[in-house]
Amino acid sequence: MEAEIRELPYPFNLLAKPIRDALLERRFLKPTEPQVEVIPRILRGENILLSAPTGTGKTEAAVLPVLDMLLKLPERRSGIYALYITPLRALNRDLLDRIGWWCGKVGVTVAVRHGDTDNRERVLQARNPPEMLITTPETLQAILTGRIMRKHLSSVRWVIVDEIHEFAEDKRGSQLSLALERLTLLTSRDFQRIGLSATIGSLEEVGRFLVGVGRRVSVVKVPVAKHMKLDVLYPQPQPEDYDLADKLYTRPEVAARLRLLRKLIEEYESVLLFTNTRSIAEVLASRFRVWDDSIPISIHHSSLSKPARIMAEVGLKKGDLKGLVCTSSLELGIDIGRVDLTVQYMSPRQVTRLVQRVGRSGHSLGRTSKGIIVTMDGDDTLEAIVIARRALKEELEPAKIPYKPYDVLAHQIAGLLMYRRRWRFDEILEAFRRAYPYRDLSEEDMVKVLSYMHDRYPRLAWVSFEDRIVVKPVRGKALYEYYFENLSMIPDEKQYLVYDEVNDMPVGILDEAFVAEYGEPGIKFICQGRPWMLMSIVGDRIYVKPVDDPTGAIPSWVGEEIPVPFEVASEVGRIRGKLEEYFNKGLSLESSARRIARLYPADSSTILEALKESWSHLAQGYPLPTDRRMVIEGWGDYIILHVHGGSLINRSLGRILGDIITDRYGVSVAVQQDPYRIIIHVPGGSIA
Repeated sequence: MEAEIRELPYPFNLLAKPIRDALLERRFLKPTEPQVEVIPRILRGENILLSAPTGTGKTEAAVLPVLDMLLKLPERRSGIYALYITPLRALNRDLLDRIGWWCGKVGVTVAVRHGDTDNRERVLQARNPPEMLITTPETLQAILTGRIMRKHLSSVRWVIVDEIHEFAEDKRGSQLSLALERLTLLTSRDFQRIGLSATIGSLEEVGRFLVGVGRRVSVVKVPVAKHMKLDVLYPQPQPEDYDLADKLYTRPEVAARLRLLRKLIEEYESVLLFTNTRSIAEVLASRFRVWDDSIPISIHHSSLSKPARIMAEVGLKKGDLKGLVCTSSLELGIDIGRVDLTVQYMSPRQVTRLVQRVGRSGHSLGRTSKGIIVTMDGDDTLEAIVIARRALKEELEPAKIPYKPYDVLAHQIAGLLMYRRRWRFDEILEAFRRAYPYRDLSEEDMVKVLSYMHDRYPRLAWVSFEDRIVVKPVRGKALYEYYFENLSMIPDEKQYLVYDEVNDMPVGILDEAFVAEYGEPGIKFICQGRPWMLMSIVGDRIYVKPVDDPTGAIPSWVGEEIPVPFEVASEVGRIRGKLEEYFNKGLSLESSARRIARLYPADSSTILEALKESWSHLAQGYPLPTDRRMVIEGWGDYIILHVHGGSLINRSLGRILGDIITDRYGVSVAVQQDPYRIIIHVPGGSIA
């Protein structure tokens, strides 16, 4: 083959011969759109943010030009020249295989470093540093303070941040942005920054987040919608679903959805079935097993054991499985081979989430990503069609980057003191103001944080506000403990490891809240989609054994709610407003549904079913809540406010109303809300 091809096409022909030879061996003969767009720019030394669907060669688009420039360095001394930062250790595992192949072919050393890296490997990296290091933000925090690793990191010339959309909107990103400025201090020069992202809103701002203040960035976006096909299905119970419901201990409506899901899994070669929570994933997987244990599906989420996750990934990749019930754990680029269809069970609640999930299917050049949303009720269906329309139009939620969080700032100042005893205020301000989240960091902000560090017992820093200096405490133990105990900005929840007592193999992880409520010997619960009986709790370990009884508690895990944005909820209200307009004009429900279906990726029968309840309200003369009308109704002890405000607005409004009622009438009320209503429970039913 090599003899047949004299020269690879642009921009592969710009790369060094060892890389071109590797491209031929790998049969990478035609560059993808992202590769055409960014390889020349990276070779020119530009900072780049690349947003493109999964499976379009983003990794090679970033890594190959970096390898090219590394190979062409006049001198390659011992040191780390390139950092590849990823959000998940599981991605590191995949990336080492993928990037390791390229590095091996061109003679560049590569290694992975994260929290599970054993001591032997760490010693090896200290003695013989890899030229490219794949790591996580938390591990970067740890090695930035080590004397030997700092020396190796001083050689860094390129930093690639993979899945940057996973960092930008939380404090992990704030921490990473400051860590990169600390790395700049260490290298004494600006290094080239390359960010890789799935589809996300506010790309220009995410680009500024990547590079910081005073540095230029080129944003390259590869559109998703032109390669994406979406549909929304709202299955209704058929006669056979009533028998299936009895068998599965559930309702006919649920049985109808399960029957549709099974049909889709059987129709396609490989299917990812996304759910919004780990709990729902467990429910679905367990019901499939009760229905027919021979259905070739498995389950994948972050609270399962590593062996269970790997087994599921390999099973789908090899074709032993036809489907995986999964959560956001598979939104990222973990290698699971070709996926023909993405199914979203219930509304994905956010546009970016749907785009990222559907982008997992159709992973070869020119193939269309197919996605189907299976919904459960009217609200869910209307929300899903709105999100699907917005996804096809790429009307994405804007990224919300945290603004100068103080706890992250304190931790990073502690990191500075770990390797240098004395710092001036203006040195810290000058360095940290270059980080985008801290672009407006004031001296007043610094004084507040330093006062906390100075006044805390045991003291984290000795501060002279008069001389404007920060000094490492003489007794540094508290500083070291504080720094290393807070490497992660991910909220810390106590968790229990679950082991199969029969073979001592790990099963998964349970949160403390679930164990506190249900954690007694003899209780049954579902994990890996299978029923288990709890046998004993020893320290932070739970020992279980498999049982045949299909009933059992479904574990709940902390932090699973996905908020629905105001814009989505408001558009759902506009659809209801349009329905009212058609009703007042004398149109039938069928005709109204057909008109609305012209604007959304769903057929008129789906939309008709979703609007039946609203149509019934109109027919009975009741006012209909819309994006421009709030409806208040009383029902027994409950006050219900129908308002299309989205999750965050309704949550805030619910709290305010609950507090007002309590203050004014002296009664305690319970408040619940969803994106379309606020429910206030008033004991006794009256506040008149």
